[in-house]
Amino acid sequence: MRPALRSVVGFCLLVAAACAGVPPSSPVGAQPLDLTIRSEPLQLKLDEPSLFKIGKLIWRGGISMTGSSSNFGGWSDLHISPDGRTLTTISDLGSWLTATIEYDSADNLAGLDHARIGSLRGLDGNPLASKVEADSEGMAHMPDGSWLVSFERDHRIWRYPTLDGTPVAINLPEDFSRQPLNGGVEALTALPDGRIVAISEEHTLTPKLLVGWIGQPEAEGRYSWQTFQYAKIPDFNPTALAPLPDGGFVMLERAFDMVHGVRIRVMRFDEAELKPGATINARELARLASPLAVDNLEGIAATKGTRGETLLWLISDDNFSSLQRDLLLLFELEK
Repeated sequence: MRPALRSVVGFCLLVAAACAGVPPSSPVGAQPLDLTIRSEPLQLKLDEPSLFKIGKLIWRGGISMTGSSSNFGGWSDLHISPDGRTLTTISDLGSWLTATIEYDSADNLAGLDHARIGSLRGLDGNPLASKVEADSEGMAHMPDGSWLVSFERDHRIWRYPTLDGTPVAINLPEDFSRQPLNGGVEALTALPDGRIVAISEEHTLTPKLLVGWIGQPEAEGRYSWQTFQYAKIPDFNPTALAPLPDGGFVMLERAFDMVHGVRIRVMRFDEAELKPGATINARELARLASPLAVDNLEGIAATKGTRGETLLWLISDDNFSSLQRDLLLLFELEK
């Protein structure tokens, strides 16, 4: 992960952030654990409490989270159940987390409760232990209830019957292993017909165009793969992908440098654009940067609200650094 700081005040702070991360010394273990999540409410913009809209996104609440486990943190993708009640996320150090979502009287995000944390397992059934093997970045909930998880460093996609179960490896495109070490698939999702969509964070064959893959399910759990391209702008790369309830997709793109800090683009494209051989040019819904509520956002999900509105959920990876935060943000998509 590229470290993404709450604010950037020069080279010394950057070095301090790099040194501040203290990842857990071991995975959660063989058995999931209950844990408590403490939530601090956020404003969209700290110095402008009346601001409730940015771009095409309407603020529906946000929290900064800490958990009663050294393994809490590093959240790299997100799934919200269709009823908006259950959160599921994975960490880039090989953990998974589930929790019940709490709302206030206006149906805005208020907190998380009844949380459980556990370890993703390897093909041998044992918890993933090292960063090289446990760097889980993308997740997709399959139509049959199973989960796909994509990993960086050792580039692969595994299918889990449940997140605390033993996975099986799926066959991958020939060029999947050619992705940069820390620039693999973070944007991963699945369609109702069982197709898989994956977009590389950095793998490119043509300047300004990232490689994407569409996996068509075949017999015996195998996939046939075709490619497309995703158009990017300088500095920004995709970190998350999710289907919208009414069709199409929403994405996160992230940029970071010492001068500007972390910037996030929330993007959208139509399902009709997702075709083998096509180039996707996503449209920007909003751009998040300091002093807005933002951090190293790496996960996104979309659901329907109680009034039929489209809700977008964003989660951040704190890199286990005291200078970053685990944020959960909720927006309503403007009609």
